[in-house]
Amino acid sequence: MLERLLISGYKSHELGIYKDNHQNVNYIKKAIEKELITLLDAGLNWAIVSGQSGVELWSAEVVLSLKRKYPHLKLAVITPFLGQEENWNSERQELYQKIIYQADFTTAISKQPYQGPWQFVQKNKFLIKNSDGLLILFDSDNENGSPKYLLREAEKFAQTTNYKIITITPYDLQMVVEEEEELKRSDFY
Repeated sequence: MLERLLISGYKSHELGIYKDNHQNVNYIKKAIEKELITLLDAGLNWAIVSGQSGVELWSAEVVLSLKRKYPHLKLAVITPFLGQEENWNSERQELYQKIIYQADFTTAISKQPYQGPWQFVQKNKFLIKNSDGLLILFDSDNENGSPKYLLREAEKFAQTTNYKIITITPYDLQMVVEEEEELKRSDFY
């Protein structure tokens, strides 16, 4: 059973999204929500993110909205180091602080500011070992971007454990877009 789910994916700039109100963000959130509801009905209790901009912050927003219907659902934000948001724009920092404030658990793995890439490696290993599965937005045809490192670590871990990996692909996102467009058409008529 998946009680603790790590959620990750691309950073917003890796998707070419520079505003959190971009239309594609809604489709990504819908795809995440769809997966989470299925897992919630099967016993999910914790959603875990490292607080990166993009898919992780959007996922945290989805989790916080689902808590109304699923009050047992908890959100943990476990950052790789202190102050990861310091160089972000003010809009993104505000969203980050809102999520941190509403999270059920927050901490940093490294209790110091950014020191080097090893902190991201340490974060990936720690979060995978302390979760039962990974929900990741990933395009296997385009391995550019940060999620590939987390996915590789999860796949390695899954070889010797019952670790579950759920991937949201571009095809899944296209299906969400088509479902949403169909809903708009049916509401119109």
